[in-house]
Amino acid sequence: MRPLTDDETRAFLALGTRTAKLATTRADGRPHVTPVWFVLDGDDLIFTTGATTVKGRNLQRDPAVALCVDDEAPPFAFVTVTGTAAIDHDPDALLHWATRIGSRYMGEAAADAFGRRNAVPGELLVRVTPTSIVAVRDLAD
Repeated sequence: MRPLTDDETRAFLALGTRTAKLATTRADGRPHVTPVWFVLDGDDLIFTTGATTVKGRNLQRDPAVALCVDDEAPPFAFVTVTGTAAIDHDPDALLHWATRIGSRYMGEAAADAFGRRNAVPGELLVRVTPTSIVAVRDLAD
């Protein structure tokens, strides 16, 4: 097992179409985990979600989050991020980032349509600023 450098961590998070598993806390204290599509902006992770979804309601009430992104193929690797989520209601920013997310996961040809479909009233733009990152690779070595 070997820790990833900061540059390796960013490269790992940006590679391909890996999803992040987002953990939030429900109002009654129970955990909630769900996959999210995301992109990086420096060290921040950015994703969108509906304001009325479980994660959307949780994030609006409590900005503390944790995310995990992993490589399920040997020799295995993962990055966990603990941080604080900030919600941005700017429609132009929402369109910009939803389109970038669409490009990553749906491909360049579908990015614009995906961005416009997701940059609508009721969608939240979420930026997670890390407070702690654990990143390791070669778990099976």
